[in-house]
Amino acid sequence: MDLFALEELSFYLAFGSYVLATIMYISYLFTSKGQIGRIATVLAVVGLGVHTLSLVARTINGGRLPLNGLYDYATAFVWGTILCYLIFEKWLNFKYRGMGAFVLPIAIVIMGFATTFSNDIGNLMPALQSNWMTLHVATYIFAYGALAVSCGLSILYILKNRHIKKNPDNPHSIFHKHFPELKKIDEINYRAVAIGFLFLTLGLLSGAIWAEQAWGRYWGWDPKETWSLITWIVYALFLHTRFTRGWRGNKTAFLAIIGFGCILFTWLGVNMFISSIHSYA
Repeated sequence: MDLFALEELSFYLAFGSYVLATIMYISYLFTSKGQIGRIATVLAVVGLGVHTLSLVARTINGGRLPLNGLYDYATAFVWGTILCYLIFEKWLNFKYRGMGAFVLPIAIVIMGFATTFSNDIGNLMPALQSNWMTLHVATYIFAYGALAVSCGLSILYILKNRHIKKNPDNPHSIFHKHFPELKKIDEINYRAVAIGFLFLTLGLLSGAIWAEQAWGRYWGWDPKETWSLITWIVYALFLHTRFTRGWRGNKTAFLAIIGFGCILFTWLGVNMFISSIHSYA
């Protein structure tokens, strides 16, 4: 088998593993069987492993890191999301595997989008031949991964909060058995945003330096640059209001969901609807 075939095969094996993992995470919620939850985690780990193999094969095939075009960014986005989610799951001693039912669907939707884009490797345009560009994209992969986890946790928080208000006397419900207390979800969400914000800031700064090298200016108010700044401001608002106004729970959860909406628009919407010098990304 040549490396191109290996790259494609491992990509689809990863996609299949993530889909199966999502099904098992959701099944775990309804069956309460620990074995199903453990299988879900194993499938996610296997998916991440073969996904990494796909990225390595693509790197060898292209002679450079696969960081060019919507296909590359989509598959790297998913890789970062699964990696961040598994780190959080391990950090919580695998006690709340049900969270995977809210995070992995985000990853498989994005990976599904990746299958609709061309996976031709192509030549790297001169503006992208920079170590600063590599650092810029790499930091954004981890930022987007952590913030995708935050989005899933925010949706979980809002649904659990509503469920508790409507069913205060049902301690045996899915939301009580498989997820942390609301305060704990809020705390995990904060940590995901804090990590994501750190990498988002590094991505913004390295992107400005790269832009100076590529186009002779640090900032040009290009649509993608503008939306990147808007996204950064939303998450800065999340952290600012948490520390200065004491915002918790639903308010910050909605901010995290809005922030992730900005991420998706920055990554995909700008490319599809607005002319930009970043249209290759």
